Amino acid sequence: RDHPDHPSSPTRRASDLPHTLAVRYFGGGVIMDHKIITISRQYGSGGRIIGKKLADELGIPFYDNELINLAAEKTGLSKECFKEAESVSTGNLLLSLTTLTPTVDSYGLPLNEKIFLVQSQVIKEVAEQGSCVIVGRSADYVLSENPNCINVFIHAELEDRVKRAVELYGLDAKNVESAVLKTDKKRAGYYNYFTGRKWGKLENYDLSINTSKISLDDVVYILKTYVEKRSEEHTSELQSPVHLVCRLLLE
Repeated sequence: RDHPDHPSSPTRRASDLPHTLAVRYFGGGVIMDHKIITISRQYGSGGRIIGKKLADELGIPFYDNELINLAAEKTGLSKECFKEAESVSTGNLLLSLTTLTPTVDSYGLPLNEKIFLVQSQVIKEVAEQGSCVIVGRSADYVLSENPNCINVFIHAELEDRVKRAVELYGLDAKNVESAVLKTDKKRAGYYNYFTGRKWGKLENYDLSINTSKISLDDVVYILKTYVEKRSEEHTSELQSPVHLVCRLLLE
């Protein structure tokens, strides 16, 4: 084990193994049986409620505003800076996440870009710690190289989103439709600006669910079943002879 040629030697690197095995077993420090579920959502579609219920059902941590708290602690910036970040991004700059390190040098960057970088670091850190549900914050993009990620987009008809915004979120019924559409426009602008992708585009997600067609509790059941099936497929794959040998070598 202590010999540098032993697969589990401290000096052994992921690059010493074939690429497919290095990705599968090292994965940038991510344990392969982690379940990371990211939820992107239209405002008023019930995405946050679904995320919280799903995390409770699976018995794993839930991150939404918690990410703001962690990022604020990391930088010393106020929580309000992170809460308002989605509404201030403009322009065409794309930031590459491949340059992220544990101590990002963000000197000279505009505030909204510093915030995005720090939030991205926090998202990667909580994903490395274990299974979790993450709502918003472009987490599907930040974790796009994480093989354990399940990315979900929750949407609904405008009429239903407006109703939920009034009844559950307490928005003024007089201007609620405008507020709902404006919030989605900000989310889309933030996501498109920093990721180079299109917010809500089906190709970016594993599942896209319309909550106007099914209850929130049924959506939670569907997602839980999907996560469990994905885990079963992964377990079956890891029981193949090749992977069993690799696991023995790495232990």
